Amino acid sequence: MIIESIEEAKIHLKPHNRVIGLDLGSKTIGVALSDQSMTIASPLKVIKRTKFSQNLIELQEIINKFNICGIILGWPLNMNSTEGPRTQATRAFARNLEKSIALPIIFWDERLSTVAAEKVLIEADVSRKRRQLLIDKMAATYILQGALDRLNYFQRK
Repeated sequence: MIIESIEEAKIHLKPHNRVIGLDLGSKTIGVALSDQSMTIASPLKVIKRTKFSQNLIELQEIINKFNICGIILGWPLNMNSTEGPRTQATRAFARNLEKSIALPIIFWDERLSTVAAEKVLIEADVSRKRRQLLIDKMAATYILQGALDRLNYFQRK
């Protein structure tokens, strides 16, 4: 099930389980993992984009290993909030994922997530070469943490 509102997502996510965050790129998929209280996001891995079926196997392994109850998928809106080609590609990926994985897929605005992740890595004095290896999973962490913060805000109300 695809969910476009984080407010609606809290109804579908089970407490005391984990969610993953995905930063979908054209060459890689950054993956981040929440803790069981769905409070803290941590970088997990980078999956090289290949055939969808192969990427699905890798995602399914993560879902099974960590008892995942939902997927936060970075939603690449343009700066003026319009949808572009990347948004359409993300929507197509989500539709394909929805056919194979019976978990809620929640879109989360990812504007400037890569910029923010890169800034953190630069401030940590990470070399340019190392940043290229880390940037996608750090962006996924940034995306996931934003969604978790928002979910927890609604749960406190």
